[in-house]
Amino acid sequence: MQLIIFTCFAIYTLLIFLITWLTSRKANNQSFYSGNKRSPWVVVAYGMIGASLSGVTFMSVPGWVNERGFTYMLTVFGFFLGYLIISFVLMPLYYKLNLTSIYQYLESRYGKFSHKTGSFFFLLSRTLGASLRMFIVIVVLQNFVFSYWGMPFEITVVLFLTLILLFTFKGGIKTIIWTDTLQTTFMLTALVMTFFMVSKAMDFSVSQMFSEVWNSKYTKLIETDPASRLTWWKQILGGMFICISMTGLDQEMMQKNLSCKTLKSAQKNMITFSITLFFVNLLFLTLGAALYLYASQIGVDIKGDMLFPTIAFEYLGPMAGIVFIIGLISALFPSADGALTSLTTAFSIDFLNLEKRTDYTEKKKTKVRHIIHISFALLFVGVIIFYSYYQDEHLIDILYQIASITYGPLLGLFAFGLISKRKVKDTYVPLVAFLSPVLCFILSQNSLRWFNYSFDFELLLLNGLLTFLGLLIISKKENIDVQTETIN
Repeated sequence: MQLIIFTCFAIYTLLIFLITWLTSRKANNQSFYSGNKRSPWVVVAYGMIGASLSGVTFMSVPGWVNERGFTYMLTVFGFFLGYLIISFVLMPLYYKLNLTSIYQYLESRYGKFSHKTGSFFFLLSRTLGASLRMFIVIVVLQNFVFSYWGMPFEITVVLFLTLILLFTFKGGIKTIIWTDTLQTTFMLTALVMTFFMVSKAMDFSVSQMFSEVWNSKYTKLIETDPASRLTWWKQILGGMFICISMTGLDQEMMQKNLSCKTLKSAQKNMITFSITLFFVNLLFLTLGAALYLYASQIGVDIKGDMLFPTIAFEYLGPMAGIVFIIGLISALFPSADGALTSLTTAFSIDFLNLEKRTDYTEKKKTKVRHIIHISFALLFVGVIIFYSYYQDEHLIDILYQIASITYGPLLGLFAFGLISKRKVKDTYVPLVAFLSPVLCFILSQNSLRWFNYSFDFELLLLNGLLTFLGLLIISKKENIDVQTETIN
């Protein structure tokens, strides 16, 4: 069984490298950063599904159903509202300024300290979040495949990061646009095939399986208890601001959108993607409910992230295990390759100003970019190995907690810049940006005891609000003209 799975993995990897070879020919630094602004919007929209969902979604959302029911769909509805704001507020700004790194806006609005602060929080959040997404996939592959051959976890981590490094090394975003498309196809195919397999194992037709799911205890959608972290308004509001922060203020996700030819095509990409993502998440939750129903039928008590892999490997037969692994790997690569490319881009542009260095030849710029790329890959290795010492039943909870803490300052910085024209003391911005998440972390750890209130996704909104108020305190009434000309 392990040999078959490894063979499928090897064939899949070779296919990825074939696409990499085809798309990275004649690639240059602009291909790496922006895809030369030639990415077809339909391809970007489809590929972003895989990049947005990741291995954490692939395993954690189905495993979440036992605890949250279908309340997550309200969060997904909040995502849709967030995508509308991104499409018609943020993306017009990014295209008007012709940005490579979206954090260049912060320098034009506030100054260089704000620019560096915003980019730093992205680097921190994306490093922690992407490492967590990779960790959950690699640990499953380690437990169910590589451990049978005595391969240490650390070697497995290095193997995967080396593969990801190799196929993003030259082509960057130009390559990722097309590899994400392939990987989204495999991931969605795995999702649908698993649902069919569970239905068959329970002797149900597909329509009967859907009926069983909708009539089960797992499909609760609305929670009205205001003290609960699952309260309906918290889910919608939190989902909207998580989407704005983790997509609209995130270099990785915006880098793909900014590679489209025009603003109009990027907006069509975003709207199409958001509608598709709604139904894909619904399918994930439906599969989760089906897996729990099947586990109950066969008398197996499994919950959380290990529900999907355990059922697939141990109870549905060899084909289910192969399908699961292919789907999981397909979820791993889009989240990892995009993160590595966007981190390299943000550090190169925001901290080294590599794009504007006239004293560097194109060859030297490429060499520096390669060094940065390799350095972030090594950083991922270290963080993933660190995560291996900490296990949690629902890693998607950890992922959103990280986002709520680290994306809050970005939300406040961009919101203040767009809403207010007050002049901010740029040198004080880093202090405000660091104090806000610290206060939110303390509050989230003690809110239930202090106020009988449990924070969920709305913690991100509070974090952004505190940053906004901090910027208000360090600002002057003197209005400024926000820079709107192209940033070269």
